[in-house]
Amino acid sequence: MSLRINDIAPDFTAETTHGTIRFHEWIGDGWAVLFSHPKDFTPVCTTELGYVAGIEGEFAQRNCKVIGLSVDPVSSHRKWAADIEETQGHKVNYPMIGDPTLEVAKLYNMLPADAGDTSEGRTAATNATVRTVFIVGPDKRIKLMLMYPMTTGRNFHEILRVLDSIQLTAAHKVATPANWNPGDDVIIVPAVSDEEARAKYPQGFKTIKPYLRVVAQPK
Repeated sequence: MSLRINDIAPDFTAETTHGTIRFHEWIGDGWAVLFSHPKDFTPVCTTELGYVAGIEGEFAQRNCKVIGLSVDPVSSHRKWAADIEETQGHKVNYPMIGDPTLEVAKLYNMLPADAGDTSEGRTAATNATVRTVFIVGPDKRIKLMLMYPMTTGRNFHEILRVLDSIQLTAAHKVATPANWNPGDDVIIVPAVSDEEARAKYPQGFKTIKPYLRVVAQPK
């Protein structure tokens, strides 16, 4: 069964570089980013994990935890982490999930159910679809899914931008337009009447079309 936005993120228990976790319990009352990798000691993923280590504080400021997953055991992750720190200049302080039985990858539809039950003998190419980013909200529902090819490194500033948008729109009855960045004007959602909008935004808003009303970003 495919996962969709607003589905409950599948819960699981797994070994990580920080010990055993239960995913929903680990998330707690905040937000979480789960990003997956097809194999340890792969070049693009090495740069990604290192970059996220360098900006982990940006996620923390947004009450968001970060967790990585790779289809290899935790013992391999620990060796890889040393390479990541050496080559990227940042120590990986967030947990990395070991998934040697492919359980989590299959649970999140990143590998088919008939992919087997071991990472042994599998290559990055056979695990190519394990390159997804999930943002999970405090309600444990999936808010975003992004899938990347193996040859394209992920843009984590875009993921931070989306997180900012999701958190803003969860708190206010607004949506963010194309290419929005924090501080830009936002859109009043159609479910809000003009009367309600005038009460909510006494400073005024701009009506471009009846269905397209723009207002300064709420604080």
